[in-house]
Order: sequence, then structure tokens, then C-alpha cells
Amino acid sequence: MKKLEKIDLFNFDLEIGKQKPYLPLFYQTFGQPIGTAPVVVVNHALTGNSNVTGENGWWNDLIGENKIIDTNHFTILAFNIPGNGYDENFGNLISDYRYFTLRDMAKIFWKGLDFLQISNVFAVIGGSLGGAIAWEMTILEPNKIQNLIPIATDWKATDWVIANVLIQDQILNNSDDPIADARLHAMLLYRTPKSINLRFQRKKTNEIFHIENWLINHGIKLKNRFRLSAYKLMNHLLKTNDITRGRKDFLSIIKEIPTNIQIVSVNTDYFFTADENRETYQNLKSVKENVFYSEINSIHGHDAFLIEFNQLAQILEPIFNKQKQQNYVNA
Repeated sequence: MKKLEKIDLFNFDLEIGKQKPYLPLFYQTFGQPIGTAPVVVVNHALTGNSNVTGENGWWNDLIGENKIIDTNHFTILAFNIPGNGYDENFGNLISDYRYFTLRDMAKIFWKGLDFLQISNVFAVIGGSLGGAIAWEMTILEPNKIQNLIPIATDWKATDWVIANVLIQDQILNNSDDPIADARLHAMLLYRTPKSINLRFQRKKTNEIFHIENWLINHGIKLKNRFRLSAYKLMNHLLKTNDITRGRKDFLSIIKEIPTNIQIVSVNTDYFFTADENRETYQNLKSVKENVFYSEINSIHGHDAFLIEFNQLAQILEPIFNKQKQQNYVNA
């Protein structure tokens, strides 16, 4: 794993009116040194982290040498959401998780970018929770981001998302085995009946169905690498997603944003549904020209953004290859 770097933040004002005297912000960079190439900020999802490429990189199929997001041509920057537990001591956890909102995290990321003296970002990209933070980052600093690429996410938490966050929160606060049990529920939300039925086909070993083993193993794996307070925080942030909170209505906000917006949804997503994303796109088109919509076709549901790499690469190729060509011209 590439070495983690840390930025110390002091006296950070939370959206709810409280202040955190100290917050460590951990991050990793890949590719070209800061200040020498266009910057791509990659926001991780609920159980992800800043290790986006290289050894154990969770987006190795998209990010790396000669990949779509090419480390030969871009500076890749990935922050860890404070409290996710992925840091030098796997500590610095947040117990008062309900104090934080997704907007707080977006502001923290901008604090990090300011510290690194990055004033212009070629693209902010993220899936699920990371994509929601990308939306909020764009609203906060619309003139600093050229391309917003939210994947399998939305600019708001729908009632459906809020309901599932509540179920997860109840499990995390009441179960005897909270992380594992919450993961059982989450995995069924992130996949589809067709995906699971085709994969397991009612097979069993020693009277235990393979689907049961698969779910139990996912619960064990997450429990071994994720802290309870971190899971509570990441889950809670999902329901605080709303770029219009305390602001104008959605279209009025978007009118003022010059950023190119490339929405990517998954046709079978049961969490951030494609219907919601299509509606967002149609509304955006009424006030903004440089907005685009693409859809990943998959039986795998929400998690397709971590599975269908070929389709995602094809969607992203025009954005990143155009910039690479510009890099060659300016070299």
C-alpha cells in the first residue's frame, strides 16, 4: 500500500453548529506529482478507502498506468472520510457520528485541497456515498471543478435511501453481531434477485445453502476490517445527502454551475435507482447543456460500479482521453 499522508485540521465548524477542535484527514496520491498534471479526486464508497490503485487497490481496473484514468497523465488524489478507520493506526474513529453530515465531509475535502494548494480539479469522481460527496463538493466550489462524475448515486437521499439507512442503523445499534448482521441486509440491497439466483442456483453443501455461506462470509470479512463506529458514521452520512438543504431549489442551484456533469447510473440499482437518475438528468437538461447521462447495464445492481469495469471504462473514456490528448498538445 502506498504511504498514507495526513493533514491536521483544527477548529472545524460542523453544519449542526458544533465545532471539532481537531480532525486528521488522511489521503493518498498516485500518478504524477501534485502541481505537474491535471488532478482527479476519487471519493471512496461506504466500505472503501483511499487505496484506489496499486496493491489491493479497489479500482485497479480503471486507475493505473495506461488505464482509463491513466497515472502517466494525471495526479490521482483520494481522501479518507474522517472516521472511516483507514489511517496509520486504524484509529481516529468518531463516536458522535450523528453530528456529521455529508456536507461536512465535502467541506473537509476542500480544506484538504486548499492545504495542498490545489485550486483547479479536472474531475471529481465517486460511486455511491463517494459520488454523493462529489455532488456536494461541486456545489461548494463550482468554479474549481471541470467535470463532476457521480456514479450509482444521487444529489439527494430519497425516502427509500433514508428508510434503508434507518434499518442499517437499527441493526448496528441493537444486534449482538452488528457489523456482520448489517452487512447481510446491505448485500441484498446492493445486488439483485437475478444476480444472486443465477450465481447460487439453490445449491448447498452439508445442508447449508451456498447463498447463506456467501452472506455470512461477507459479514465476517467486513467485521475483520471495519470498525463499528466507522460503519455507523458511513451509513449515517447517506441520509444527510441533500445539496438543496438550506439553499435554493435544485434547478436554481444547477443553473449557476459551469461544471460538466456526467451522471452514470446502473439500470438494476435498487439503492440509488436509475429512475431517479434519469429524472435528475431530464430536469438538468432543461437548464444546462453540458450534462450527460450513461447507464451501466448489469444484473448485479448497485455494486455494478465495482464489477462492470469494461462498461464504465467506455463511459469514462471520452472524458479522460480528451484530457490526455490535450496534455500531449501542451507537452
